[in-house]
Amino acid sequence: MQYLLLIYRSEADEAKRSEAEAKAMTDEYGAFTQSIIQSGNFKGGDRLHPTSMATTVRVRDGKTLTTDGPFAETHEQLGGYYIVDAKDIDAALAIAARIPGARVGSIEVRPIYMYNN
Repeated sequence: MQYLLLIYRSEADEAKRSEAEAKAMTDEYGAFTQSIIQSGNFKGGDRLHPTSMATTVRVRDGKTLTTDGPFAETHEQLGGYYIVDAKDIDAALAIAARIPGARVGSIEVRPIYMYNN
């Protein structure tokens, strides 16, 4: 089964990291990503630009409305994601716990409903 692992972290805290700390975290993500590619769990994933670059779209009464920024103000923001293939939820949770960002933020694990199965 495939799972979406949503990586949430504080953009404010991330902005306070030194260049060395940011590089160390990037290196950890690279090693983690390589490990799930090699294990066959990796299906996709990417880092996202900050919420300051987001645009939210809503359609109300047939009119498209756009707003700069994220959908809602939160303490943690969506910073990236992985799509993984895991035998069950426990295996997906174990993979999520290995994501470097889990130490400073949170990882939401959600099963993906596959339309083409």
